[in-house]
Amino acid sequence: MNVEKPDWLEQMEGILETLNEGVLIADDCQKILFVNECMERLMAAPRSSVLGKTPAAIYRGKDYEYLETQIDIAKRRGHHRYEFFVPRPDGSRVPVVVSSRGVEDPDGRMFGVVTFTDISEQKKAEQNLRDANQQLQRRAEEIQRDLVLAARVQQSLAPRTLDWGRAMVETYYKPVLSIGGDFGLVTPQDSHLDLLICDVSGHGISSALLANRIYTETVSLLRGGARPGKLLHRLNEFVVEQIGISGFMFTMAAARLDDSARRLTYAAGGHPPAFWISASGELRQIEPRATILGAIEDAVPEEATDTVDLSPGDRVMIYSDGLTEVWDANGEMLGIEGLADLARRTTQLSLSAMREAIIRGVVSFSATPVHDDMSLVLLQVV
Repeated sequence: MNVEKPDWLEQMEGILETLNEGVLIADDCQKILFVNECMERLMAAPRSSVLGKTPAAIYRGKDYEYLETQIDIAKRRGHHRYEFFVPRPDGSRVPVVVSSRGVEDPDGRMFGVVTFTDISEQKKAEQNLRDANQQLQRRAEEIQRDLVLAARVQQSLAPRTLDWGRAMVETYYKPVLSIGGDFGLVTPQDSHLDLLICDVSGHGISSALLANRIYTETVSLLRGGARPGKLLHRLNEFVVEQIGISGFMFTMAAARLDDSARRLTYAAGGHPPAFWISASGELRQIEPRATILGAIEDAVPEEATDTVDLSPGDRVMIYSDGLTEVWDANGEMLGIEGLADLARRTTQLSLSAMREAIIRGVVSFSATPVHDDMSLVLLQVV
């Protein structure tokens, strides 16, 4: 269709044809006077199909109503930019950014110069990103459900409060994440009571999986009658030979109280010293004889145990280093001596009140949230 064009447009056609954006020029009646080659490609139709026509011949219904609104805005402002689409004969749509500007020619006539920038790739990338985010969200929800289940399993590994008749036990366990690397046992047998805390290096899922594996092996060995020293030796051997992960290690403190509730057999590897507190408040430390477990074959010496004869009212405290490795606002660490002082000052309380007071003391000492799993087992002979 032949369309009468103003002189200035005929002079600019050569330049407009070289642009890599679609260009459309319409008069003040919205009649399309010019479409460049790039616009033809966007439309997937010859320019003759739109020349001399108005947007009403191209857009329908609500799409046209929306376009009319944008044209009115452009007229009021003199320019306007918005996202829209270019329809094609096959029914598909090319997403574009439309930039519209009013231009007055030397004779005072108004024209609309509209450019169309193809944003198909951008929209495709946005859709791919939305799809990826949805997949990530679904995966995150799956992981969260798994973590909730894992946390329940992990809580089942926490040591339990117990009244054994000849002795009372109070416990505390809190992982720094939803799941952690500490576990504990308070297991009564016919002739003895086993008490244990294990601290696996690291935090999170990997540490929890390793802790669960060591827990299973520990339970099996205890049921087989392994005493504390033998238990450490066998667990160290098991981890070195069967797990064998470079850089992985764990510490453990294990105690066995005999059925008379008078003799305690204790062994520890790489673990903070246990506290033996007399009824009068005197505190002695029971140092570990073995080094950190799971890294070297000979971590546990032949004589790895200590034997302690307890009296009524005596208390024994086993804990993980999450209770000692906390720092105050001055950068001072609570440490073993600081925790021992907390134990001395609370030993006249009931066993459960002592537990609560120690945990409060540790948390209040720390200038920041506690960054390690916390496990505590308190034993009192009655």
